[in-house]
Amino acid sequence: QVQLVESGGGLVQAGGSLRLSCAASGSIFSRYTMGWYRQTPGKQRELVATITTGSNTNYADSVKGRFTISRDNAKNTVYLRMDSLKPEDTAVYYCNAVLSRFGSVNTYWGQGTQVTISS
Repeated sequence: QVQLVESGGGLVQAGGSLRLSCAASGSIFSRYTMGWYRQTPGKQRELVATITTGSNTNYADSVKGRFTISRDNAKNTVYLRMDSLKPEDTAVYYCNAVLSRFGSVNTYWGQGTQVTISS
């Protein structure tokens, strides 16, 4: 099992930048595919970006070219660098960890961090 704690959210103006961090503990971090998701009131949680154990990345079309996901296995941490932020990026951002082993899939979530972009 893994515990996830996000940090780095806040209020920034449009065009600004933020870096979110997600610290993992309790398991072997390098075995997990990590991701960032976001959710706004009344909407489903949506994928922002993922990074595999081999550091292959995937991004939602809405954030391609603006956001960068990375991981530091030595620090058990995944990051989301967000540049050129837009008001529509406002959401609660959640860290996600997925472990697929021996035919089973286990998914874990952090508690979320609020990101607010002012226009």
